[in-house]
Amino acid sequence: MSNPVSRREFLNLLAATGGTAAVIGITSALGMIPSSASASAPELLRLSNQNRKAVILGAGISGLTVAYELTKAGYDCTVLESSHRAGGRVFTVRAGTLIDEIGNPQYCQFDDEPHMYFNAGAARIPSTHTNVLHYCKELGVDLELFINENKMAWIQDDNIMGGKPIRNAELTTNVRGFMAELMNKAMSEVELDKPFTDEEAELVLQMIHAFGDLNAEGRYTGSNRAGYASGNYVTHTVQKEMIDVRNLLRANAVRQVISDNEGETGPMLMQPVGGMDRIPAGFARQLDSRIKYKAQVLSLNLRDDGVSVEYQQDGQRQLIEADYCFNSIPSHFMNGIPNNLPTEYTQAMKYIRRGTAYKGAFQGKERFWEKEGIYGGISWTNQPIRQIWYPPHGIHKAKGVVLAAYDYGNGMAFTRMTHEQRIEAMIVQGEKVHSNYRSMVEKGVTIAWHRMNHMLGCSARWNVVTPEEEQIFSTLQHSVNGRYWLIGDQVSKHTAWMESAMQAAHVALAELDQRVRAESASA
Repeated sequence: MSNPVSRREFLNLLAATGGTAAVIGITSALGMIPSSASASAPELLRLSNQNRKAVILGAGISGLTVAYELTKAGYDCTVLESSHRAGGRVFTVRAGTLIDEIGNPQYCQFDDEPHMYFNAGAARIPSTHTNVLHYCKELGVDLELFINENKMAWIQDDNIMGGKPIRNAELTTNVRGFMAELMNKAMSEVELDKPFTDEEAELVLQMIHAFGDLNAEGRYTGSNRAGYASGNYVTHTVQKEMIDVRNLLRANAVRQVISDNEGETGPMLMQPVGGMDRIPAGFARQLDSRIKYKAQVLSLNLRDDGVSVEYQQDGQRQLIEADYCFNSIPSHFMNGIPNNLPTEYTQAMKYIRRGTAYKGAFQGKERFWEKEGIYGGISWTNQPIRQIWYPPHGIHKAKGVVLAAYDYGNGMAFTRMTHEQRIEAMIVQGEKVHSNYRSMVEKGVTIAWHRMNHMLGCSARWNVVTPEEEQIFSTLQHSVNGRYWLIGDQVSKHTAWMESAMQAAHVALAELDQRVRAESASA
């Protein structure tokens, strides 16, 4: 081979065209990246005759994790939760659920059936999230598979095929074919620095041909992987015509579809049976009366020997004294609560930005998607709703709940609408994916996290790319005086996941445990 491709160049090329999953698969096989880490829960020193108290502000996943681990180790814990429920952004909506959105409170009207629910916040558990899986097992939370990508689901983009929806398989097969043709050509055009051997290069070429279903000349001329234009298993089949590459380039949805099963959504995904709120419910069962609901924090006073927290519950102002405080209150709220935290620390909390995620859902009058051959998975569109999710549970039941819109990046357009406007927008845009959508959906619910009470925002937004931001992050991740910690995914560099919140809790617990062990050793 006159111009073989180096390993580095090939991986770069593969990342640019095939996505991170392709690179991860190859580098894992070559032993170039480590396997997933195990659960990070620290083994806390169990207290014997000591009476140490901890107050945890907020019953989100991070706060629940801290309270659970400390209680197991013998600490006297109290959790103050300002809302009527535990879980924070782990929020499952079912019949009778209050959606406490400021200016748009709703009570869900779904049919009261076990499978009729909608995960309005956290909705997926990757198999690499070992801490979430650890606690699900320990708390007895049953899991089932979640289907993320389904080649039978639809892709709808106004820029291609006249806006007509096409199957995921048809779009992705054509995209991969053209990508493989480009990679095939690049094998003889890229400069060398550490080349493959001839044998390795031949294997790579074979892989590229298989990846894109190229012909013997290394060209993509269509593939039956996209489905058949006519015929079935007992009659002659006719392959679908391939989509012109210029049409593919115009499709805004292509980038999302190609990366749909990458990164966190690349591994096997799971969900709790009956709804994601089964996880906070599992913690709450263990903590029981230690969680005080509708308990609004009024002030925080940090001392050398502990902390005092004033809160209001049932119209009564109360004071709790503790040795330690773990705070999962969203940072933008904490800046409005009187406290004596250091100025540098409070300034750092003001830096954290918040996302504006939006979700909406409908009850299907029937499981119309199953009549289209769709069992779980996601349809994509380049409209503001972006996605339609089909439930992987309740197959062949009379009805089901579909996620009708999900914009994690910028949901402010929906946030500014009235509830009625949101419902109409979801229907109109959904009709481009399913022509009978309007007649098939009912009882819509909408959740704009920027207006959800006790939240006023979605996950934190960190870049941590400058020395200044790295310093801010470090300031918030470490304790103040060994008595106070900020916790939650807001002090993680990979926000929005339950795994991040749990790991942030573990980091704080490990620092506390180190301090307690040192004190015990010197006593």
